[in-house]
This record gives sequence, structure tokens and C-alpha cells, in this order.
Amino acid sequence: MMMPPPSTFEPAEAFRGYREDPPILIVPGLYNSGPDHWQSHWERTLPNAERVEQQHWERPLLGDWTISLAEAVRRRPGAILVAHSLGCALVAHFAQVTGGRGVGGAMLVAPADVNREGPAGRLLVGFSPIPRQRLPFPSLVVASRNDPYVEIERAEAFARGWGSEFVDLGRAGHINVESGHGAWSRGRSLLNGLIRKVAVQESETRAPRRP
Repeated sequence: MMMPPPSTFEPAEAFRGYREDPPILIVPGLYNSGPDHWQSHWERTLPNAERVEQQHWERPLLGDWTISLAEAVRRRPGAILVAHSLGCALVAHFAQVTGGRGVGGAMLVAPADVNREGPAGRLLVGFSPIPRQRLPFPSLVVASRNDPYVEIERAEAFARGWGSEFVDLGRAGHINVESGHGAWSRGRSLLNGLIRKVAVQESETRAPRRP
């Protein structure tokens, strides 16, 4: 389901005092994201964007990766997490361990099924089972019907468990360079919608309660 346009959220007053360029933390998956990947395009072009670096991209360790993400969130409070593939599982584990403190929202693209079999699957064993409880911040899951790393039904189940909005891109592969997703302008529109949703929720939280 697509995010509604800004006008269906709240009147303009709801956005007063809210930064329209919140910190963005890019959270890649296994092997990192190369220079032509949409995550790299966004890192170069989005205001306040920063990549969460990992020491070992080829040998992911859940503990080490979670520490790196936690440190990045500590430095960029209120950040919107933009995760791809294994990065989505990392965000779910991070939320389970920390309660999601410091995170404004998360865009979770092509969430890798860490329970799958195969050579790459063995590298993801440490991330299994993937947490399925509701995320404590607004989130959006974007998935594909022919993603080799997750079945669409599993991705939709992740979204239900996490309490996330769900977007079905159709046959879009793993939503990466190989499937033709470079700068990925539609993804930027989805991110903008999520940022607006976070703005509304933060505005409602700050608003004084009526007697």
C-alpha cells in the first residue's frame, strides 16, 4: 500500500518545528552496497545522510553489527534508518535489544530471509531467528515478488509483525543494481512519505493534552 500524499496526513501546522531533513542512516546488508547501489546514491545526495560502517562486511556478526548501528544512532539521534537486505534483520534485532531508542523511523527494503538455505544463507545464521515483534517507531517495508532472497509472503509477514506499512513493487528482483535500481526515484518518494509520517507522530507527541 502506498503512503498517502502529505495533504491526507495533517494540516501544515503539524510540521512546524520539525526538521524536514532528519539524520539518515544508511544500513547496508551483506557485502555492503557498491557505488551504483541506490543506497550509495542516496548517501551522496540526501542531506545529513551517513552510512553505518561495519568492520567485516563479508562475515557478518550480529553482535558487532548491532554495536556499530547503536553507536551511529547515538551520534545521530532521531535518525531515519534506510536498510536493505540483511540490514533489515539488523534493524529488527537492534530494536529488540535497545527498544529502538533514538530512532525516528525505518525504511526496510528487500528484507533478507535469514532462515533460507544456500551458500549465502549460511552466513546469516547468526541473525536467525529474525525478531517479529512490533517495531517501536514508524516503519515501511518494501518488497518484490521475484526477490531470490525472500518470498513475498515472508516479507509481508515480516511487515505485519513489525507493524510496518507494506509496499509490493511487483517483479523488482532484490531491489538492487542487478535489478536496475540505481538512484531509484520511487524509493525516494516512499522515504519522503515515511519522513512525513514521523513528523506527524512527533508533532502529536509534542502537542499538549486537552483537558
